[in-house]
Amino acid sequence: MGGPLDALAKVCGDVRPGEPEEGILGVAPRFVAAPATVPEAAEVMRVAAERDLAVVPRGGETRLDWGLPPERCDLLLDTSRLDRVIEHAAGDLVVKAEAGLTMERLAELLAERGQRLSLDTPLPGSTVGGTIATGAAGPLRLLYGSPRDLVIGVTIVRADGLLARSGGKVVKNVAGYDLGRLFASSYGTLGLIVEAAFRLHPVPSARAYITIPVPDLAMAHEAVQAVLHSPVAPSALECDVTPEGMTLGVLLEGVPEGVASRATYVADLLGSGARIDQEPPSWWGAYPDGTTLIELTAPPSALRPFLADLSPDTPAAAKEPADTAPARSAQVRWSASGKGYVGLTADANEVAEVLARLRATLLPHRGGAVVRYAPEGVRTADDVWGPVPALTLMRRVKDQFDPGHRLSPGRFVGGI
Repeated sequence: MGGPLDALAKVCGDVRPGEPEEGILGVAPRFVAAPATVPEAAEVMRVAAERDLAVVPRGGETRLDWGLPPERCDLLLDTSRLDRVIEHAAGDLVVKAEAGLTMERLAELLAERGQRLSLDTPLPGSTVGGTIATGAAGPLRLLYGSPRDLVIGVTIVRADGLLARSGGKVVKNVAGYDLGRLFASSYGTLGLIVEAAFRLHPVPSARAYITIPVPDLAMAHEAVQAVLHSPVAPSALECDVTPEGMTLGVLLEGVPEGVASRATYVADLLGSGARIDQEPPSWWGAYPDGTTLIELTAPPSALRPFLADLSPDTPAAAKEPADTAPARSAQVRWSASGKGYVGLTADANEVAEVLARLRATLLPHRGGAVVRYAPEGVRTADDVWGPVPALTLMRRVKDQFDPGHRLSPGRFVGGI
């Protein structure tokens, strides 16, 4: 009958033993397979099911260190050869692409027709499949949403190797089980994403970035609220917080005349010190520096209290004075879309303290804090996911899609 490697080699042209350096947070794969077509990927998954192999997908490796180590990794399924644009229906503003295509390459191809997928991602090399699986999005999330909002159809390979499709190639098609929304932020635990169709938008003919330094938390909060409640309709609104201070950035897009007048309006609204540029500030769209990255769900109303929680002099239960400065060891990138990131260089005890303060502060705002990556000592000592009210439902979905618990086992919340 032969071993698993022989069985995989019969259905896939690129199969080999895994290498220690390919390990996911220290867990090395036994085998690596890189299918070149969707049918080949389905056959690999079928063999994995027959041989009871635990499968972890790999795209551009930009977020393999997010989450927890897999309980086991028998097969690392590399999607890098699934890198084609299947169809670009420019007239319908729709594109269908394979999961291993990088977001940069997709953007280049779409730009040739004056279109874009309005989903900027902070890490170069991210793939279509990995972006959906982690729910990754950048500043444009404010106006256009996250992957789950822009995916209109998806093809996945189930745990048993069968193909399943949901949605279609037109924006109005909403029939069937919405796998696109279900698989967004599923971290490879429900199935293998092999294809996705997205709604597109025209590339704006003009853009402007308005930035202003803000001296304290009260003024940052007021500036954010002023822009959000103005008629300018920003594409993005970001706040950068470092030991040197805070900067607010606003992105406006559209036609040149409209962008120019709206930019002037925002600059006047923000007051003295605001500047208008055609290029983004250096920090725009990037994750903050630090050995630990914490992702926040924090609506605009929570900006002031959660930044105060990052002050080393603020007790856990205290509220900040208006001039509280952010923590010297923390960097923050926060979006008015309700997402933010904290970069920390700290030991496990310090990270645990920050997490506890943030979660307590954000709970009344229906927000939360999740550790995306961290050194092993921090990752093993802290609850990286935090409370998840929907955990029972998520486990039921996992049981339905992956009854053998072989897909990225243990990587996701609650050991899913």
